[in-house]
Amino acid sequence: MTNPNPRHGRLGAVCLTHAKRGYGCLLFSLLLAIAAVPAFAQQAPVAGPMAADSADGPAPRTSVSDSLSFSDRALMLAGDLNRLLVPGVGLANRTEADAAESTGVKTVLSRALALLGTPYRWGGTTPDGFDCSGLVGYVFRNALGIELPRVSRDMAKTGRAITDRAQLAAGDLVFFGRKGRVDHVGIYVGEGRFVHAPSKGKDVTVSSMETGYWSGKFMEARRVDGI
Repeated sequence: MTNPNPRHGRLGAVCLTHAKRGYGCLLFSLLLAIAAVPAFAQQAPVAGPMAADSADGPAPRTSVSDSLSFSDRALMLAGDLNRLLVPGVGLANRTEADAAESTGVKTVLSRALALLGTPYRWGGTTPDGFDCSGLVGYVFRNALGIELPRVSRDMAKTGRAITDRAQLAAGDLVFFGRKGRVDHVGIYVGEGRFVHAPSKGKDVTVSSMETGYWSGKFMEARRVDGI
């Protein structure tokens, strides 16, 4: 039977390449679910006027180049995200004590990545829609039972500060802002990328901290106690 969507075939091929690795089945199921999103929802719309991200302050614009279909985004990230979910990978910057808790990191990443494609909603704290801090709080609460402050500027006061950007590790919270004020938060997944709820009109996605809008807005990172 002919595959009605050639992208699904390409996505399956990438995932099957990693099927023998740990968490291959988890990622395969996740990415196929993303690829199955109806066509009208696949193309992330260009952000309109800045929207207030709950109490976190104004949400930033995102460039047109950051808008990818869910299928293309999943295909591009399949290899990297699969490695992040394999035991012991993506944790090189953690101490031995931290690495011993890598199960918590994998649980956080799995929970966060399962929410890719969830729409942004001002003040949102559930899978019906998230703002940036609502997403982070939901992931940590449901993955590990860890309660974080509601807004990003208060989250930036929790856990242990990571002062050297090179020491960022999967599961760390990364904060962004303007004029010295934190107004956005996401969860670092490794390889210079983080998962977050960007702004009105967009969906939960994975973005780069090294290029584009977010590269110039990064302010600090924290490692949550208990992860």
